[in-house]
Amino acid sequence: MKLRTKGTPININEPLVLKATRYKYKLNNPNYCLILDDDYPVNSKYDSDVILTTSHDLNTNIYSGTGVYKIKDLSHISEDDILLIGQNGNIKTLYRINSSHNYLLLTERCNSNCLMCSQPPKDREDIAALHEIHKKLIPLIPKNCHELILTGGEPMLLGLLFFELLELIKKELPNTEIHILTNGRLFAFNHLAERLSKINNPRIMLGVPLYSDFYQIHDYVVQSKDAYYQTLMGIYNLKRYGIRVEIRVVLHKITTPRLYKLSKFIYRNLTFVDQVVFMGLEITGFTIANLSELWIDPINYMDELEKSVHFLNDRGVNAWIYNTPLCLLPENLWCYNKNSISDWKNIFLDECQHCAVLDKCGGLFESSTRKHSEYIKAFKVNPIEENTLAE
Repeated sequence: MKLRTKGTPININEPLVLKATRYKYKLNNPNYCLILDDDYPVNSKYDSDVILTTSHDLNTNIYSGTGVYKIKDLSHISEDDILLIGQNGNIKTLYRINSSHNYLLLTERCNSNCLMCSQPPKDREDIAALHEIHKKLIPLIPKNCHELILTGGEPMLLGLLFFELLELIKKELPNTEIHILTNGRLFAFNHLAERLSKINNPRIMLGVPLYSDFYQIHDYVVQSKDAYYQTLMGIYNLKRYGIRVEIRVVLHKITTPRLYKLSKFIYRNLTFVDQVVFMGLEITGFTIANLSELWIDPINYMDELEKSVHFLNDRGVNAWIYNTPLCLLPENLWCYNKNSISDWKNIFLDECQHCAVLDKCGGLFESSTRKHSEYIKAFKVNPIEENTLAE
């Protein structure tokens, strides 16, 4: 799915965050820019508006407005999508009105260096610039937005700006579920967990990765000494203040051999967490470089996953499976499977197209074209329905 495009900028002196429209009457609202899809000539009547156009017919000696022209394609932009328009003519879709998978990338910096990181960290100062963009974006997001994901990098590296952003979100989007993806390590400092609790937003949930019951395995996966103990202390501090926490476990060759032991550890020591999510591996970012160390066909850890999911759910700890096609799962796990892959990177393989449960399956990551299970198959009939009829 296309989220970016580019053209030639005109008089853009700072990043613009604006809603997209193809209706001129909406330009009475300064939060909109006008999209002209065809080769319509742009002239001085648009001088007071921000325009985005595919047109090459623009006389910059006459036109004195603001916008981007010579854009190759604007067809991916829907009415009321929210765009970031850069000084260099880059146009990025920040919020898609027709999607339930919207997110804010708060920073690309991180204090971990996970072997399978899908968003490899970059050591550059991006926090202040991204924060200014998000301050403009959040008030424009529709009030009926169901869920918004905050991710990185490590969001907690924003420091006080992180809490400022959450205060703004609570004010502008009081009914929106806020899912924050964090490694949880900085919450080992109790005052940060306490500060988060003072936001007093019960719709916030933190997704915190825990990759093993054994500290050396977790620290190796995240490539950071003492990360295991910091993560556990962070979870304890967060729950001390009643903040919702989800434990996330990415499934690969290093984490799956002790998966059942990790599930027992969670039940005995972290039974108060709100849910546990077992996540299929995304073949992108650092995973590509470390694939030989990480790759295991999901079929080969399915027994361990089945035991773990049933163990936790049978004891009242909500456990779910993400990023895994139904054909790789035992049928008794289908009820725990979530269609979790973001729509902009979700695909089905050719062999999936005639599957009887295609509409119920979450498919695969687009990056799975590089590597995927040898056991992907299409069902001729829905096996659960077939078994029910047989009974």
